[in-house]
Amino acid sequence: MIKYIISGPESSGKTTLCEELSKFYKTTYIKEYAREYLLKYNNKYQKDDLFKIAKKQYQSEQKPNNILICDTDLITIKIWSLEKYKSCDDWILKKINAQKTENRIYLLCSPDIKWHFDPQRENPNDRNRLLKIFKSEITSLQHPLHIISGKNRCKDAIKLIDKINLSYGKSF
Repeated sequence: MIKYIISGPESSGKTTLCEELSKFYKTTYIKEYAREYLLKYNNKYQKDDLFKIAKKQYQSEQKPNNILICDTDLITIKIWSLEKYKSCDDWILKKINAQKTENRIYLLCSPDIKWHFDPQRENPNDRNRLLKIFKSEITSLQHPLHIISGKNRCKDAIKLIDKINLSYGKSF
């Protein structure tokens, strides 16, 4: 199985890219569970809530598909937890470490697009710093990483995914 993880800082076009890719490939994508969870609790959360969000996000990824497109993953929750609480639950860290052997390909969205306000977003002024953290985290796990940027990000992502799928002999 190939998992394409669409990752990056807030308001960098992750969900939009997932929606466009899912429409293009006529498939569903794994949604960012944090959005649903925070909406349910009026955007209020504590550190323990991040563990609950992580478990659900992880479970969502365990679908038996040939190819998955995921709107974020546990790395996002790890970075969120470290930024907000200066620590991260051991379960999250262990699961991320266990994913080293998975075929995960990261499309890291650059925050080179305009910030869009959303009551769930917290970091409008340090998206470039967070991008560097995402890049460092993903690189440390030795997963393939591709920066997606600019106005043609969907077209660029499709070209990249098609090329990778072809090399693996896979298709949606």
